[in-house]
Amino acid sequence: MTMSYLTTQELAERIKYDVRTIRERLKDNVLIEGIHYIRPFGGRKILYLWEPIERDMGLHSEQEAFAIPMANGGIING
Repeated sequence: MTMSYLTTQELAERIKYDVRTIRERLKDNVLIEGIHYIRPFGGRKILYLWEPIERDMGLHSEQEAFAIPMANGGIING
């Protein structure tokens, strides 16, 4: 299976999020190292894996369709 590797800027353009939002809010919270992104050759550079991100974007929105957000950041399923 061929993977599509994206920089943070390329991912931001594809999912219509700001680069800063991806780095500060999504990385390590929603986007998990080894699943959604890698650090090639053990370096600092991050490459995002498009196929797992695309697959999981739909999962989260389906699961939280009837979720009620709470002030502490959690959710209650309605």
